[in-house]
Amino acid sequence: VQLVESGGGLVQPGGSLRLSCAASGFTFTSYHMRWYRQAPGKERELVASIDSAGGNTNYADSVKGRFTISRDNTKNTVYLQMNSLKPEDTAVYYCNARPWATNYWGQGTQVTVSS
Repeated sequence: VQLVESGGGLVQPGGSLRLSCAASGFTFTSYHMRWYRQAPGKERELVASIDSAGGNTNYADSVKGRFTISRDNTKNTVYLQMNSLKPEDTAVYYCNARPWATNYWGQGTQVTVSS
């Protein structure tokens, strides 16, 4: 299993970023996908999840209305569109999949929101 995140960077408050996670090594279309984040000194937290078909999504209260998770099953890729970014969104963002009841993680992509 390989999960490769991209799209992070430095953005000003109020700005937008789109993260991507390219997945391989398992049947992507059969599994929910998740985005987590971990800020310095804090525990990793679930940000958003999407079911296998892309019809059901869930979000942490802190990002509802600002972030959108989506997936393209033809490209084995999951996305996280982040709008109206705040300094408290600064973290390393990780893609997660759980095929065979085992957690797999990408290497993470840094998102920094600062003026």
